[in-house]
Amino acid sequence: MRFMMVFKASEESEAGAMPSEKSLTEMGLVMAEMAEKGVLLAGDGLLPSSSGVRLQLDGGKRRVVDGPFAETKELIAGFCLIEVASREEALEWGWRCMAADEGPAGTGRGTGLEIRQVATPDDFGAEFTPESRAREEQTFLKAAENLQKSNT
Repeated sequence: MRFMMVFKASEESEAGAMPSEKSLTEMGLVMAEMAEKGVLLAGDGLLPSSSGVRLQLDGGKRRVVDGPFAETKELIAGFCLIEVASREEALEWGWRCMAADEGPAGTGRGTGLEIRQVATPDDFGAEFTPESRAREEQTFLKAAENLQKSNT
């Protein structure tokens, strides 16, 4: 089972405050353990929404909206993609990550962590044809190759 852990943004993270040295070290240790145990598939922190954009499509019209975005509680500060045996195991890793993430300058993030299960091909039913499944498999094999290249 794959799960996406979404770290919520805070006013401090949106203002560009970086995590404390302690927080970076603790989170690095938890992520290293997840990687060692084969749980971690991907994970990164994100820059504030002031450096982001939103794409909108309204009646066929394309629109680009530059950040920052107003609703801090709806924004993402980082993510981890994990593969575990159960929802309970995902929750345990989530609690470990939250304990490690004390937030910008040691202030305590306190904004929460959202955990959502990643859909599998079977979740899409008959509409996800064998051809679409094969194309998806090839796409993600290529994506894994690209990720490996970018890490070297």
